[in-house]
Amino acid sequence: MQLFPRWTNNFTGIFLIGVFLLLFSLSSFIWYYGSPYYTDVGYAPVQPVPYSHKLHAGDMGIDCRYCHVGVEQSYSAVIPPTETCMGCHTYVKTDSEKLKLVRESWETGKPIEWIKVHMLPEYAYFNHSVHVNSGVACISCHGNIAEMEVVYQVKPLSMDWCLDCHRSDTPEIRPKNEVTNMYWTPPADYDDFVSSWVEQHGDERPVGDCQKCHR
Repeated sequence: MQLFPRWTNNFTGIFLIGVFLLLFSLSSFIWYYGSPYYTDVGYAPVQPVPYSHKLHAGDMGIDCRYCHVGVEQSYSAVIPPTETCMGCHTYVKTDSEKLKLVRESWETGKPIEWIKVHMLPEYAYFNHSVHVNSGVACISCHGNIAEMEVVYQVKPLSMDWCLDCHRSDTPEIRPKNEVTNMYWTPPADYDDFVSSWVEQHGDERPVGDCQKCHR
């Protein structure tokens, strides 16, 4: 008389398959929901002043470099000081309730505590000027800011995302005078332009050199 049903003959195989599926599902869950693609993309903090990039950079066409003055010379793009805002708002919307904190900052000298949207780990070094002067457009990392009422993070800014561009034979670059243009379209000879750029600057991309980004 049999003590166990016939299916128990396959118990070992069924058990191993079940363990594999469990581990695969668990690792996939952690990989996605613990990655910057899920935790960081879409991050849009509420700022102390409701500043609209769509109005300023989009409708009014103000160049990114008017406010982010360090983007071509420094590792940081620089958050504009109150003086930059008041360069216009001394004369425009002088009684707007939305700009009350800006006026208070101007009068007291206390900086506005803007909340940083795009953040990298402290162990990762990123230089804005190197990228901008190489022809990497603002939109490549930050998305189309000119259409954002509230700025949010579009790209994961993870290590593998950065390396995908650095290792690519066709990196996202354009002429330097077009880096802030959110509506630039590649010309017919764009492939030739990219090939020429890679030929000239290929060795400058820190692929495999850990010290370039981790100092």
